[in-house]
Amino acid sequence: MNRRTFVRNATIASIALASVRNLAEKESRASVEIAAPPPAFELDEATVDELQRGMSSGKYTADSLTAKYLNRILSIDKEGPTINSVIELNPDALHIASELDKERKAGRTRGRLHGIPVIIKDNIDTHDRMTTTAGSLALGGSIPPQDSFVTKRLREAGAVIIGKTNLSEWANFRSSHSTSGWSGRGGQTKNPYVLDRNPCGSSSGTGAAIAANLATIGIGTETDGSVVCPSNANSLVGIKPTLGLISRAGIVPISHSQDTAGPMCRTVTDAAILLSVLTGIDPRDDATKASGGKSLSDYTRALDADGLKGARIGVHRKAFGFNDAVDKLMNDCIDIVKRHGATVIDPADVPTQGKFDDSELEVLLYEFKADLNSYLASLGPRAPVKSLKEIIDFNEQYRDREMPWFGQDIMTKAQAKGPLTEKAYRDALAKNHRLSRKEGIDFVMDKNKLDALIAPTGGPPWPTDWVNGDHFSGGYSTASAVAGYPHITVPAGYLFGLPVGLSFFGHAWSEPTLIKFAYAFEQATKIRRPPLFLETAKLS
Repeated sequence: MNRRTFVRNATIASIALASVRNLAEKESRASVEIAAPPPAFELDEATVDELQRGMSSGKYTADSLTAKYLNRILSIDKEGPTINSVIELNPDALHIASELDKERKAGRTRGRLHGIPVIIKDNIDTHDRMTTTAGSLALGGSIPPQDSFVTKRLREAGAVIIGKTNLSEWANFRSSHSTSGWSGRGGQTKNPYVLDRNPCGSSSGTGAAIAANLATIGIGTETDGSVVCPSNANSLVGIKPTLGLISRAGIVPISHSQDTAGPMCRTVTDAAILLSVLTGIDPRDDATKASGGKSLSDYTRALDADGLKGARIGVHRKAFGFNDAVDKLMNDCIDIVKRHGATVIDPADVPTQGKFDDSELEVLLYEFKADLNSYLASLGPRAPVKSLKEIIDFNEQYRDREMPWFGQDIMTKAQAKGPLTEKAYRDALAKNHRLSRKEGIDFVMDKNKLDALIAPTGGPPWPTDWVNGDHFSGGYSTASAVAGYPHITVPAGYLFGLPVGLSFFGHAWSEPTLIKFAYAFEQATKIRRPPLFLETAKLS
């Protein structure tokens, strides 16, 4: 049996790497066996452009790249220092790659993603032989009737979707005591930098997998922090775009006011390439109409190593103060920003921080019930469950598998909400937009004539704790998430071997500006290093 045949057979046999495995039942933290770090991988830290040059020269084919990444996934998520990041593999990946190779041989390439292996979060619809479950056993076997817009754009661009990643179940909107990276279907995803640490969520699997080089590029989704937090925890570049830049159609929802997909990559360049493919006006999502004339077909045009020169950058100091070591690292980052030509206004705080936390949750509870019920209806008569109420009942029925560590209090609160016509919802939504936009980000930026704001994305990843749940210490995401404004995080350094990221955020539709700044910072520091799969944190 040759190597390709092995991969193809292993792919089909392993269609659900983490399906039906309940790691919470089988493991205690004290008994987890840690394997040695994986051997060096030929494609470690490989970028989109490097692989394109390799395919153009004949060094690689889409088929060979796909096979190499599938082997890497199998060796890490099945045999090696298991990070449990991939929940399902695409049984058609090698066939798709071979067809794309035929196109290339015939002189046709679809763009910079032609033949590039990508992984996507398991709440993004694919109409193929993979399921879309949001990590829940309640959606086991669910195959949506059509691709999501994100999936459609990837296929059109020639990307090879090689699998789906684990996530915090229901994108972390089930329990107020949840553990990020855990789902009933997929078990617990681990952080490849330090295996007993959390990968953050809810795009936990995408973060861990891309950090560990299980694919070239990846996609997560965010409602509040779910792209930028796992990017922070896994030393990645994460882009949470302006609401409406990327269609939400075909993504298992929490909130139409805040949900968006976004790139999660190892470099700013790769993230810009991926963002360019994902944008576009979609008839299935009215919010994308606002992107007309405001999006770019190629965000790599914004890449500028001298991009910080002449910029006015504000420091959102209210996001500091939760960790002395993080503060020191961030102050070092501010010095780098200054040295590369930016004028720094410090402090330049979002004045309304913390004043819309309650109203944000109120809106999310209302919209989760309405939007999820609508999504389930879109699956048609074959949907495994047809309402939030049925999901709640399913979780109770299979409590031993779905709720061994934490419950579903958030779902229960959402189920108790009424329709979106209620005054309480409309008032909360109006408050959110006023405080996060006009009196928040827009206010501080206009007052200080800023091009962008910066803040720590988060602290070093916390130890995974199924008993007590997450130990999130601090960082920035909420104002941009609630406003629907763009937010980019870029690797900033390491504390005790654990990643920390720097956030750039600003006005709506300012992705090109933020990408320019993030790229200039990345090129000035070149700080990212691949994970070592350490058993526990070390002094460094």
